[in-house]
Amino acid sequence: MKKVIYMFTSLILLGACTQGKQAGSEPVDDGIDATFEYKVDRFADIEILRYPVPGFNSLSLQQKELIYYLSQAALEGRDILWDQHNRYNLTIRRVCEGVYENYMGDKSSEEWKQFETYLKQIWMANGIHHHYSEDKIMPQFSQDYFVKLVKSVDPGRMPFRDGMAADETLQEILPVMFDPAVMPKRMNQTPGTDIVQTSAVNFYEGVTQQEVEAFYNAMKDPADETPVSYGLNSKVKKIEGKVAEQVWKLDGMYDKAIERIIGWLEKAAAVAENDHQKEVINLLIDYYRSGDLKTFDDYSVKWVTDTTSRVDFINGFIETYTDPLGLKGSWEAMVNFKSIEASERTRVISENAQWFEDHSPIDDRFKKEEVKGVSAKVITAAILGGDCYPATPIGINLPNSDWIRRDHGSKSVTIDNITYAYDKAAEGNGFKEEFMWSDTERERSKKYGTLTGNLHTDLHECLGHGSGKLLPGVSSDVLQAYGSPLEETRADLFALYYLADPKLVELGLLPDNEAYKAEYYSYIMNGAMTQLTRIQPGKDIEQAHMRNRALISRWVIEKGSDEKVVELTQRDGKTYVVVNDYEKLRALFGELLAEVQRIKSEGDFEAGKQLVESYGVKVDPELHKEVLARYEALNIAPYKGFVNPVYKLVTDENGKVTDVTISYDENYVDQQLRYSRQYSVLPLKN
Repeated sequence: MKKVIYMFTSLILLGACTQGKQAGSEPVDDGIDATFEYKVDRFADIEILRYPVPGFNSLSLQQKELIYYLSQAALEGRDILWDQHNRYNLTIRRVCEGVYENYMGDKSSEEWKQFETYLKQIWMANGIHHHYSEDKIMPQFSQDYFVKLVKSVDPGRMPFRDGMAADETLQEILPVMFDPAVMPKRMNQTPGTDIVQTSAVNFYEGVTQQEVEAFYNAMKDPADETPVSYGLNSKVKKIEGKVAEQVWKLDGMYDKAIERIIGWLEKAAAVAENDHQKEVINLLIDYYRSGDLKTFDDYSVKWVTDTTSRVDFINGFIETYTDPLGLKGSWEAMVNFKSIEASERTRVISENAQWFEDHSPIDDRFKKEEVKGVSAKVITAAILGGDCYPATPIGINLPNSDWIRRDHGSKSVTIDNITYAYDKAAEGNGFKEEFMWSDTERERSKKYGTLTGNLHTDLHECLGHGSGKLLPGVSSDVLQAYGSPLEETRADLFALYYLADPKLVELGLLPDNEAYKAEYYSYIMNGAMTQLTRIQPGKDIEQAHMRNRALISRWVIEKGSDEKVVELTQRDGKTYVVVNDYEKLRALFGELLAEVQRIKSEGDFEAGKQLVESYGVKVDPELHKEVLARYEALNIAPYKGFVNPVYKLVTDENGKVTDVTISYDENYVDQQLRYSRQYSVLPLKN
């Protein structure tokens, strides 16, 4: 199941981030001071931020050089993700960029400004479908205007595919861009439809859902206790009338980009911190060369057991959120290093993992008798790539393979400098004053919100995803499209249940037995109300984490309604969340956790479907309208993305590396255009 928790503002107050600096995370070096500009750009429903990388200049030269090479590998896969999201994405992006850089006409008109906004939006989404809602981003400029722009530019400066002229290229991409009926959803999850054929992702071509499911079911052995992640690194299409895979590997699909990723990984292996880390990198190279999923498992086992290296990374086909069948891994990358002082909290959690598992409110049949290899740390992100850029997670738990987690453990991280950037950008935006019920909730949030929000993330990643077990013979993908929201529901409930446990005060993780209430209130308010600012009027909730939060919040409101444990209350024509009994709310979290764990452990598809569809999908139109109006008045962008810092090697006259510098002065547009020039080697249509 999917383990990365994509929390652009998921466990935080939407627009008023309760995540913030950890102990020891205040930026004090690397050119970061009070003048550091966190806000970079604002357009449509998006704000672009900059994140600091405190501590980079204090690393050793070897560590900095390692980060540089891994960062280059993290950027080389950018076009892979674009192509995975839709097979027309690269053509549309490069044509739009060609116009943006070479159009010599009037750039003061409203339609030109709308064209600029569209380009910024698809950069943010890594394609023409919204990064969160999955809906196609519809241009606000006319098709005729776009045709005029394209034809006004010197064809020699335009990236028309395979020598095609402007008319041929336009004929291919105009319906995809402008017709709302063509590829309307990146990932369709509508029950009763063929979710493979009606999804715009480029994981499948010319095949039906039934054909794909039969193809992979024929490969599986129910008795195999260490199965590979079938289909993780391939596209499925019909070749000579037969269903077959196109594997993403060297000399296979995405060959040109993978070749360059390998080149940078080889440089990174040469400056690895230790032999274990070097073996991790070399196994990843072997996997990219062969496409062998058994090699990927070997790499994952070696990676999860590397707990001593300070520099760490993610690189490859990993998360399956954007595949309607939950099989295909989107390409993503992140390079980071451990924040030593801030990781003390996660160390305490890791050391007590067995206690939490033993005392979980789930059936004993689903508990792990022995929790193995749980490691957690707070990290500083050094570079974001692929599906982690421009929008990024704030917490990660990997690997995803259930049997590797069972036999070898997992790694969990909280990304300190990203949450800090969110927090700084949200200062003074008026969100709490508008949506919280009273000064009691606001003061509690001010006093405890950052701590309990971060602790929720730690518990979610470190213990929530790593808890529980499947019963023998239950496949990890049996819940299909409902697997992702249910897995995030399970991890969130685990964290929420234990936030209120006296054990956290005993361990010194919380100062008192009142602190947890800050996160309880914020969570329910977000899930039941304020996350609706991310939904367009008339639309269902699509994104897995949003479904998860809605499911939990609505379920506890309904199940606790007789005793008014938590309720939605009107005052002065506005709706607020009111929590009347926090102890009973915790009991409800525990009750729901037990049921969700049962669903996963037993592979109960129908019960999982019923839970998600009943509580996690539909939107109350009147409440939605109200929340949107109140939020609009605050002028807060509901989505956040980031620009990366820029690293440069410093060498002497003999070419020897003497330093790696970091700078923060590149803006959003310049970075996106540079990445397109520097890291684009794939053909326009794969």
